[in-house]
Amino acid sequence: MTVKQLPMPELVDACLELGVPGVGLWRGPVRSHGLERTAKLVREAGLAVTTLCRGGFLTAADPAGRTEALDDNRRAVDEAATLGTDTLVLVSGGLPAGSRDLHGARERIADALGELGPYAGERGVRLAVEPLHPMYAADRCVVSTLTQALDLAERFPAHQVGVAVDTYHLWWDDRAPAEIARAGAAGRIHTFQLADWTTPLPEGVLNGRGQLGDGSVDLREWRGYVEAAGYTGPVEVELFNDALWARDGREVLAETAARFLEHTA
Repeated sequence: MTVKQLPMPELVDACLELGVPGVGLWRGPVRSHGLERTAKLVREAGLAVTTLCRGGFLTAADPAGRTEALDDNRRAVDEAATLGTDTLVLVSGGLPAGSRDLHGARERIADALGELGPYAGERGVRLAVEPLHPMYAADRCVVSTLTQALDLAERFPAHQVGVAVDTYHLWWDDRAPAEIARAGAAGRIHTFQLADWTTPLPEGVLNGRGQLGDGSVDLREWRGYVEAAGYTGPVEVELFNDALWARDGREVLAETAARFLEHTA
């Protein structure tokens, strides 16, 4: 999504040219190019699919909404397996319309994980519960802290359910470093993502993720936290940013790779 302006074949070519060994894919662009075509493209290029995003939105209170969400997440698991990634990132979902019951919404997420975890595990896919910044709690994700995400994940085996650590959503939380250690000790850090925090936030706040080095986050410190916790997996950069999307995608990708080395190595 950092360079969503690039068609899938051009994205793969640009990664290979820059020596980027893996890519986190989103379901929308994969569907647009075709699931099997995308899987063949990345496989033949020797490019790893680090994660698939996103599953989730599991907070519906009505039976029909719950069934629809579970069915969609099973499809997402199957898509992840086809693409050859072992990690499906979950954005858990916000409050149903008219509800103020955060606790109840989180319990419905746990119920859904109880069904989806075994399904994913049988297919070699792990579910990564991603906590989002509290400003998204109402409409996108009632899981706002790494503590909350781990409390959900720890009800299930680590090979089924873990967490995503994203600097954009967690950088403000003083408890997060200790919770990263907790997650690492249990083998539950399933992906690590980078984005910087820049202000002012754009209207709607969704596309405000800053280019690495442009904001307030000590990215090298955060990489140190996850490495100290034993994480050795891929490090993804995930930027939702209208200004970046308006630029040449190859230029943005090259800049992002250079910023990654400058600010985390």
